[in-house]
Amino acid sequence: MSNENKTIHVACPCCDAMLTIDPVLAVVLDHKLPVKPHIVANLQDALNQVKGEAGRRDEKFKQFAEAEKNKSQVLEAKFQELFKKAKEEPLTKPLKDIDLD
Repeated sequence: MSNENKTIHVACPCCDAMLTIDPVLAVVLDHKLPVKPHIVANLQDALNQVKGEAGRRDEKFKQFAEAEKNKSQVLEAKFQELFKKAKEEPLTKPLKDIDLD
């Protein structure tokens, strides 16, 4: 009966928090979030990071706009390929539960 006072310490795979679990009660007794370091050391680095993000956003928007222009052609090509595939496959009568008896 020494398991009654034992607790289990587990690291959370999602957020790396340390969990203290009581196996007898099947509850989390305590959790400690990990200390995250500051991403930005000073204000100038933060400003440069924001400016870089704006450029990446603009580039990503341009990529999506280009993809949207070609979207109808891509969908038409996919439809034609699936239509050709459907024509090649033989038509079969669907099997019903009553047919299995």
